[in-house]
Amino acid sequence: MAYKQKKYSGYSTKKMGQKTSFKSSQKLKIMVLGGLEEVGRNMTLLEYGQDIIIIDMGLQFPEEDMPGIDYIIPNISYLKGKEKNIKGVVITHSHYDHIGAIPHIIPKIGNPIIYTAKLSVGIIQKRQEEYKNLPKLKFYTIDEKSKLNLGSFNVEFFRVNHNIPDSFGVVVHTPVGTIIHTGDFKIDHSPINDIPADLNKIARIGAQNVLALMADSTNAEEEGHQISETHVSRELERIFEDAKGRIIVGTFASLLNRVQQIITMAEKFNRKVMIEGRSMRTNVEISHKLGYLKIKPGTLIESENYNPRKYPDDKIIIIGSGAQGEQNAFLVRFANDEHRYLQVKEGDTIIFSSSVVPGNERTIQNLKDTLYRKGAKVIHYKMMDVHAGGHAKKEDLKLIIRLLKPQYYIPIEANHYMLRINGEVAESIGIPKENIFIANNGQIMEFTKKGGRLTNEFVPTDYVMVDGLGVGDISNIVLRDRRVMAADGMLVVIATIQGKTGKLMGNPDIISRGFVYMKENKKLIESTRMKVKKICEDTDTKSPAFDDFIKNKIRDEIGQYLYKQTKRRPMILPVVIKV
Repeated sequence: MAYKQKKYSGYSTKKMGQKTSFKSSQKLKIMVLGGLEEVGRNMTLLEYGQDIIIIDMGLQFPEEDMPGIDYIIPNISYLKGKEKNIKGVVITHSHYDHIGAIPHIIPKIGNPIIYTAKLSVGIIQKRQEEYKNLPKLKFYTIDEKSKLNLGSFNVEFFRVNHNIPDSFGVVVHTPVGTIIHTGDFKIDHSPINDIPADLNKIARIGAQNVLALMADSTNAEEEGHQISETHVSRELERIFEDAKGRIIVGTFASLLNRVQQIITMAEKFNRKVMIEGRSMRTNVEISHKLGYLKIKPGTLIESENYNPRKYPDDKIIIIGSGAQGEQNAFLVRFANDEHRYLQVKEGDTIIFSSSVVPGNERTIQNLKDTLYRKGAKVIHYKMMDVHAGGHAKKEDLKLIIRLLKPQYYIPIEANHYMLRINGEVAESIGIPKENIFIANNGQIMEFTKKGGRLTNEFVPTDYVMVDGLGVGDISNIVLRDRRVMAADGMLVVIATIQGKTGKLMGNPDIISRGFVYMKENKKLIESTRMKVKKICEDTDTKSPAFDDFIKNKIRDEIGQYLYKQTKRRPMILPVVIKV
């Protein structure tokens, strides 16, 4: 449900251009709570006096050394006590690294209105259904013509291209100057299922004196221009013409423009389409319902109704998630014969229509090996242009900088080295090095009418980890313990003590999990048991602090002993039972 601006207090309904009263000593503060040291967790705060607006509220997927963690969200402790100052949340587009933290953060900051495009509203609302006990979200739907008045900030938008429709850059007119946030963007003069970026509007904004430009850095290290989706369509058509069997396309569930390309191509070549993967199906359903995907009646079929005699292999397309080798995603289950209705066949053509996310290289290679072993042919972006990235390369960045002509340049949305490269791109076309701010997460940037500076002050940005139903209750100590157990396993030592006499009853029990196979290491287990027995017999069991003392002693001495014997450090879990 869309909400009209005038219904809500907490921000002005004055016309854009009307002056806002403010103290000349006030400064504009910009703080990025996530996205300056990683890909993901994107969230930016702009604060002027008593007014705050937020741009994006995303999640970050866990690192390899974070076992059990579902994802990471921004730390919002800086906003505690300032909830009433928040005039709105602006969402640039509907990828999870920009919207994924909304269910966890919005209720804690007073449930402010979310300003975003129609497709983003649909995807955010659908995800919110998983969180039934939260307050209903409030939305205000925007497009490229929208103009908002949010306290001290006047906000407007310009259309950009990405690999999902309805992606926008944000223009924030503040009392000290204009700030531009590009969101994720690329420049595509002939996009598929989308409108080209409005370069004329961008140039007009640039002619009005831009104070600072915050620009996407994710592909800043790549030379040239990002290839057009139209070029990808031509490459895909070549594959469709040559493929004699089924075509299976693995891509991101959020890459809706690619999904449209495949569906359009399937209709041209008279093939039926199956959509596989929960997130993929959800996104297709929402986008089709809202008119962002054009699908002819009868094009889609369900895998449970798939009959090879009715639909020959050369009349079938399957689109699914899992091109990054994600566990439980369609392509992985398909490769491992774990799908209920679909298995790999000799003669299948499998297209990986996505770039490799850093860290997934080995997983993807293993997936390709499995598919090849079963007789499939695999095509990926290094063989043919079957994927166009969604982020600006160096020449695209140069164009946007030249059009907007900012006084200050702030690379965002990537790892630190990518920010540095983006900064070098800006410097190469004339932005002074001292006006390029390579900030860290939480580092405060201040601007006045006299200019800006990157301060040495920080707001909290440490990880808030989501683990199942728990949000922020996983500490570094818990993660360390998980890493130890993953690396070296654990050893449980159970000692039973007689309550009256304090004597050890029998020999201690030992349980190994992930450390050693007990049947093949009887000598080690027995010597460990004897050492535990001696520790118990040599300790004053009548001491009031006996339980804690004996546990610590077992943990320390047995840990040292096992390291000497095995050069491994399992987690030692002592259990003392008094009977």
